[in-house]
Amino acid sequence: MGNPAGVKRDFKALARRRLQASRLLSKGWRPSQVANQLGITRQSVNRWRRQEAQLGRPGLKQVGRAGRKPQLGASDLRQIEAALKRGPEALGYTTGLWTLRRVVKLIEQECGVRYTPVHAWRILRQLRWSCQRPVGRALERDEAAIRRWKRERWPKLKKKPENSAKPSSLSMKAG
Repeated sequence: MGNPAGVKRDFKALARRRLQASRLLSKGWRPSQVANQLGITRQSVNRWRRQEAQLGRPGLKQVGRAGRKPQLGASDLRQIEAALKRGPEALGYTTGLWTLRRVVKLIEQECGVRYTPVHAWRILRQLRWSCQRPVGRALERDEAAIRRWKRERWPKLKKKPENSAKPSSLSMKAG
């Protein structure tokens, strides 16, 4: 069975199914019959029965964590975000551009956890950071001089047709 990738689990529905299995077992059903009725494995029914014996009925309502526990806690994520806001130059890089490899190194330096670039991207999305393209303009750019050049110099350099009265050769029909 298992959970297909990308499908979110309905934990309330899973708890209802465990409680339904418990009710059927209390009515005298065999684990194999319960498993067939609910479309689950017999091993799951037996595991739930043991869990109920140890923890009682409330133990069936509790849902364990789905998947591996995260290696980074909330304080680690805040620490990473603060370091990201300081910029890559604070870590000795020459440009102000965060790449995934730089983020991987940052996470390893700050928290001691090594991730792949793919997982570093997931952490950036979790922090609500998005991919940004640098503007690519020089810091020394003089906007007033650029506007003046476009207004005065560019019209003089722009090519104009010499004589727009003559028809082009393509517009003449062969007789």
